[in-house]
Amino acid sequence: MMCVKVVIPARYGSSRLPGKPLLTLLDKPVIWHVVERCKEAGIEQADIFVATDDQRISEMLKGEGIQVVLTSLSHQSGTDRINEVVELKEWRDDTIVVNVQGDEPMIPPEIIQQLVSFTSSNPFYHLTTAVTPLSSQEDFVNPNVVKAVIGHNGRALYFTRSASPMNRDNPSDLTFAKRHVGIYAYRVSALKEFCSYAEDELESYEKLEQLRALSHGMSIGVMTFDGVVPHGIDTSDDYETIKKIMEEKTF
Repeated sequence: MMCVKVVIPARYGSSRLPGKPLLTLLDKPVIWHVVERCKEAGIEQADIFVATDDQRISEMLKGEGIQVVLTSLSHQSGTDRINEVVELKEWRDDTIVVNVQGDEPMIPPEIIQQLVSFTSSNPFYHLTTAVTPLSSQEDFVNPNVVKAVIGHNGRALYFTRSASPMNRDNPSDLTFAKRHVGIYAYRVSALKEFCSYAEDELESYEKLEQLRALSHGMSIGVMTFDGVVPHGIDTSDDYETIKKIMEEKTF
């Protein structure tokens, strides 16, 4: 029987918006809403863990009955933080771990469900992730919108902040343009391999940790999600926008 765990990395010291996991939306912290989306995806609460480096987040969530693992302050990425949870919990190598970002309180539960199914059906990929079609030229050239370049059978070739792939003869053609959604799934064995590698030069250059996997020959399978995936909370403006949407109950 397939064993699925969700781990939500939640770092307090965000450079652009410190303390964002504890900002309130509808009288609950942001991170609480992320946990709720995971439960709505059919994940049992006993299989959901928040991985944090800060006691304030830990104390807040324990009061909500949410499982919290206090992790090291020195991790370079959320994936490294998740790997510490895996080691502490001693999960089996065939366990599927889903990495749901701690700043996406409006992530659709359907994308979590579909990624779990995709991962289970495609065991030959080391990692799996999701994309959505990209139809805005503004987003296509925006370096804050990460693009995925996808090859045969949904295999990821590259991830970049640049406008890519570019139609040489018709630059406005966005047929193959995909926005990367920051949700991942991996079996524990692949997660351990990923975290055995040091930070890669390309990873550091583009600030995209998935390039560490590609640089070392690991395969990434990409699932296309046709629904709308709201932007996460990176800045105070993002927070105010999502707060307004949720208060108006339009999500």
